[in-house]
Amino acid sequence: MSDITAEKTLDVARTIMEEAEFCVLVTLSESGTAHARPMQPFGPQEDFTLWFGASPASRKVEELREDARATVCFQEPGKGAYVTLLGEGWVVEDQELRKEHWRPSFERFWPKGPEGDDYVLIRFVPYRLEAMHMADGIAPEPFGLKPAVVTRRDDKWVLTGEGG
Repeated sequence: MSDITAEKTLDVARTIMEEAEFCVLVTLSESGTAHARPMQPFGPQEDFTLWFGASPASRKVEELREDARATVCFQEPGKGAYVTLLGEGWVVEDQELRKEHWRPSFERFWPKGPEGDDYVLIRFVPYRLEAMHMADGIAPEPFGLKPAVVTRRDDKWVLTGEGG
């Protein structure tokens, strides 16, 4: 793992995230059951924060209101590449942020637009990032069986080893 750095891991992870149109958001129910659903994110921002449009009546919003822990996963199957982010998600109802995080294609789901009471945001802030990209050398020995892991410490990402 000697040639894998936090910077390289983050650069490769950002590219995977920017190239993938969709990701999977995983939230936890009150009973501890994990629920996964495909989502179209806004981001990643500089600090890898992601934003999602959502319905306030959705299961994911309900679950995040009860337990902020969440996982987001991006994948590029043809490249042997993925990024998994562990973090927390919060429901945001701010009108200006909803306008900022809006796509015209959302109108079919939320016909009232970003001003409507049926549209909220989820702000996901990761504290751990796991990445693997065989072609770009983010594949710790032996043969990339474990991803490279970076963890946020005091607003800085630090290479902390290999995941499992």
